[in-house]
Amino acid sequence: MKILLVPLLAVAASGAAAAALLCSPGWWAVAAPLFLLAVTAGHDLVQRRHSVLRNYPLLGHLRFGLEALRPELQQYFIERNFDGRPFDRDVRSIVYERAKGTDAEEPFGTELDLYQSGSEYLAPSMAPRPVSEDPPRVRIGGPACTRPYDMALLNVSAMSFGSLSANAVLALNTGAHAGGFAHDTGEGGLSAYHLRPGGDLVWEIGTGYFGCRTQDGGFDERQFAEKASHPQVKCVSLKISQGAKPGIGGVLPGAKVNAEIARVRGVPQGETVISPPYHRVYSTPRELVCFLARLRELADGKPVGFKLCVGSRRQFLAVCKAMLDEDLTPDFIVVDGAEGGTGAAPLEFADNVGLPLSEGLMTVHNALVGTALRDRIRIGASGKVATGSDIVKRLIQGADYTNAARAMMFAVGCIQAQRCHTNTCPVGVATQDARRARALDVGDKARRVRRYQEATVKSALQIMASMGVDDPAGLRPHMLLHRVDPHTVRSYAELHTWLTPGQLLASPPESWADDWTTAEPDRFTH
Repeated sequence: MKILLVPLLAVAASGAAAAALLCSPGWWAVAAPLFLLAVTAGHDLVQRRHSVLRNYPLLGHLRFGLEALRPELQQYFIERNFDGRPFDRDVRSIVYERAKGTDAEEPFGTELDLYQSGSEYLAPSMAPRPVSEDPPRVRIGGPACTRPYDMALLNVSAMSFGSLSANAVLALNTGAHAGGFAHDTGEGGLSAYHLRPGGDLVWEIGTGYFGCRTQDGGFDERQFAEKASHPQVKCVSLKISQGAKPGIGGVLPGAKVNAEIARVRGVPQGETVISPPYHRVYSTPRELVCFLARLRELADGKPVGFKLCVGSRRQFLAVCKAMLDEDLTPDFIVVDGAEGGTGAAPLEFADNVGLPLSEGLMTVHNALVGTALRDRIRIGASGKVATGSDIVKRLIQGADYTNAARAMMFAVGCIQAQRCHTNTCPVGVATQDARRARALDVGDKARRVRRYQEATVKSALQIMASMGVDDPAGLRPHMLLHRVDPHTVRSYAELHTWLTPGQLLASPPESWADDWTTAEPDRFTH
């Protein structure tokens, strides 16, 4: 009763005050707000959804207001420069400054605690090298590929039209065209916004087969061959799983399937579209390998690969065994870390499912080395790649090149508002709201994308030169150091097992022997 007494008295007082004001000039200017407060308080008392409002009418709304403002308050007033998530302010500032063409430099020294366990360092050399003037390219194309592609060290990672606005896609592809790097379409299909600027494309095919889809949701070879023949499509990537949400499908509500998205994805307008968590085109490692080879044939010899977030090492080794049995290999594999981003994912998946990029990369690299397949397959890395040091670390861990998604979004104006799934992106990047997307100026943001990519690759080359390396092939695991505890630092060469070419075929080390023995090319065993 005491809890209810205060709000009831407040309501009564509000009513009494309103009555007293009826006799005074201008009474309506004060009475109207008081009347609204009284009505709100009365509604709070009788509604059944929120216990806080029933016990604390009016005042309880303050709690919901503060909760709504919490992310902004945290980002702008509480978090330090180096501890924000998913990307801290220091990293975001580096991307913004490079995109604008200003110096991404800081005075007075690092703010990081370099003695904290888990810290990592790149080892400088006493004999640095001159910085390479021409950024190296990575040749993508194995023995069966007749139309190889030279990939940049940093490219635009997979983001679909529909997830991103038309203007954001236009800006990314225009920047890629100007800078000479690749742009992954994401699994949402080839849109006019990907094709119009003329940038090189990696066409990603997901479980929904958007853009090459039969009426019942299967894979359409004819549509695929037709679109893969487009001169801007340089590579084709089959998406097996995504870092932020591996092993889960997707649902695009019918209300969002407008005429344009329906046309791009090859689905009926206004109908809900379901992307299953699995592919129809294969169910075994051998079928996967053979399907990739078929895609390469349909694409007239263009490079074909797949993207995955690594989970079971045994399953990946099963794919390697299938490659050996069939003498068929993809031209590239993109490893997506569990720290990768997405427009929307269940929190449990984002936090708990899949290997982080470091472990995933080293697993794939070592498996390919151990099966003597590494020289036929190039490895891409994606998952929180944003700076030159990120690129160098991933190259040391086994990648040949890198892809960035959220950093490229920063370059086109993303402020990490984390409203990607609400269609209310405040800067017009991740939205289909035409009014919001209008704020994104394509010409200006395209220049920012090009400048960011160019400056970040240059930074990676500067770091490598400081390490005494003038080509990525010279990077070695001992050049990346990891602080195990406040008193102990170990190199990656010491911390991890690095297989030698063909070692799994000849004499698997004990730590790999069980997975290698039990891996089956005709079954995905966990």
